Amino acid sequence: MAIARNLLLLISALSSSSVTSAASSSSGLPFVINTWGGPFTAATDAAYLALVNGTAATALDAVEVGCTTCEANQCDGSVGYGGSPDESCETTLDALIMDGATFAAGAVANLRRVRSAVGVARAVMEHTAHTLLAGDQATAFAVQNGFVEEDISTPDSRAACAEWRAAACQPNYRVAVSPDASVSCGPYTPLQVDNTTSAQTQASHDTISMIAIDASGAMAAATSTNGASHKVPGRVGDGPIVGSGSYVDGEVGGCGATGDGDIMMRFLPCYQAVESLRRGLTPQEAADDAVARMVRKFPTISSGIVVVDNQGRHGGAGSGWTFTYAYRGGVMNETVVVSVPPIDTADSSLAYRGQIQL
Repeated sequence: MAIARNLLLLISALSSSSVTSAASSSSGLPFVINTWGGPFTAATDAAYLALVNGTAATALDAVEVGCTTCEANQCDGSVGYGGSPDESCETTLDALIMDGATFAAGAVANLRRVRSAVGVARAVMEHTAHTLLAGDQATAFAVQNGFVEEDISTPDSRAACAEWRAAACQPNYRVAVSPDASVSCGPYTPLQVDNTTSAQTQASHDTISMIAIDASGAMAAATSTNGASHKVPGRVGDGPIVGSGSYVDGEVGGCGATGDGDIMMRFLPCYQAVESLRRGLTPQEAADDAVARMVRKFPTISSGIVVVDNQGRHGGAGSGWTFTYAYRGGVMNETVVVSVPPIDTADSSLAYRGQIQL
């Protein structure tokens, strides 16, 4: 009966464009969901199949497998080695992993010269009493735990940085400096700050944030990214921040986020979304609410939120772009991608719906 019900749910999701069937119903367990479609679906499949085939014993294993797949494949270049070089042409990585049963979490920020950021984050969680390690000290910790230190820039990432420098270092994230950062490279010196300085939008945003539910109902979440292209060296975005890049509480559900990380981390949108589930909102309502809170303060923010409850019911919301997310669960034989139009900021009811990409 359970298999037949799951098949009916899958057929309904693939044949309907409504959010009830496409983005709210559960496909059954095990279940994997993550930000973005396209090349990111390789991570969805890897995590799901690891759970189904038994190579991942737990949801925590599955999200590590999924994010590691994206790191190794580079997804669209915004995750893993060889992408998003900073001002100095170096690629650095951020990652987070969290257990929905114990609330244990581990993260790395500005990780240098190590490819498996989510693996190091799990080592932080399992082999320290800390939550977040950063920079060269995180690299040293990784080496102590058996990870290989190597150059994670590539010819392509170095060429991208050289092209950016040749274009007068545009775009960049410097403000209130001399020379004028909007037309010139540094070195820069600070100027007096005034109240007209506005938040800077990111030149790149894509991040994989994944939530998994294993067959027993246990939940976990993880995030991995190489951050914003041309960032100021040392910059850390929302990815490795618990409650911002991702968050999970097995009693209610989980959330993954992507977008303008420097702004999003000020709102802890994933913590907000999971708490909204606890208060009785549906996953779609929780996603809408988390994005709307950010849009009210920053109308031009680019953001994407995917929310799933502990039964596998899910929804997504975004602003500033058409956001996509991918999921696979139950007896589904392939990953499905949902396209989510941006919130209509003029519509106070936030009444919009995602459409499955067939």
